[in-house]
Amino acid sequence: MHYLLLIFAVLFWSGNFIVGRGIHNEIPPMTLAFWRWAVALLIILPFSLGHIVHQFDIIRRNLKILTVLAILSVTNFSIFIYMALKLSTATNTVLINSMIPIFIVMVSWLGFKERITLRQSIGIAISLAGLLFIIANGNLSTIISVRFSKGDLWTICAGISWALYSVLLRKCPTELNSLSFLATLIIIGTLFISPFYIWEMSAGKTMNISQATIGSIVYVALFASILAYIFWNKAIQIIGANKTGIFIHLMPVFSIILAIIFLNEELREYHVKGTILIFTGIFLTTAGKIKFQTRR
Repeated sequence: MHYLLLIFAVLFWSGNFIVGRGIHNEIPPMTLAFWRWAVALLIILPFSLGHIVHQFDIIRRNLKILTVLAILSVTNFSIFIYMALKLSTATNTVLINSMIPIFIVMVSWLGFKERITLRQSIGIAISLAGLLFIIANGNLSTIISVRFSKGDLWTICAGISWALYSVLLRKCPTELNSLSFLATLIIIGTLFISPFYIWEMSAGKTMNISQATIGSIVYVALFASILAYIFWNKAIQIIGANKTGIFIHLMPVFSIILAIIFLNEELREYHVKGTILIFTGIFLTTAGKIKFQTRR
């Protein structure tokens, strides 16, 4: 069941990339980040307010780690990704974002001396090979010609921020209700986004209000924010950061499927082969057993 939660989380985030790129000329990045989480807060607050009041003492005692998690996930990741989609292609953004499992492994090793088995290492390599096969249109030699722009650097920053968030989730108190946890992160994260949003508006960069922009904000608020975060956080609590991280490799697969449905793009043979490699890598990684040791 927890693997199904991960699949849906990545599916919703894949839609976030398509929406973010599709309306980047209609909604500035800071504005999209702010309204994404502001609307998400309006949706989740009626369901979480009672939990927040009941567990206020727990939240207060753990405010430092909750603030760090909020900045890494809600503030940093949202701003960095929407900046990337404003400045770079969706292909490069998805490619670099799919390096998150590697970032997670590095952060886990550096911070907690967490180790992975040989089978999991092979699974990560196979899954990454499938990812590269899709990005390269079935011709791996074209990877050499990929150019990295300023937007790609924003994506790298986003990936590192998300990896830190995923690993540091273990520091969050387990007794904290999932709804009050998410709502607290949204409140704190949105507060930190606010100054950037105000600065963007003062620079004359405003949103063009239309059905498309409103619908886009509703989607990223409900599906890419609330539901995806709940599913992801729950899965990490059950199976750990290293195993969940590999599912990021599904993002380009889902992006292709969404592009076929909504953009009438054609499914090609290398899409199928790459997808098979990605799922094979995920199977090997999740079938292995993580060995970890905490640095003291």
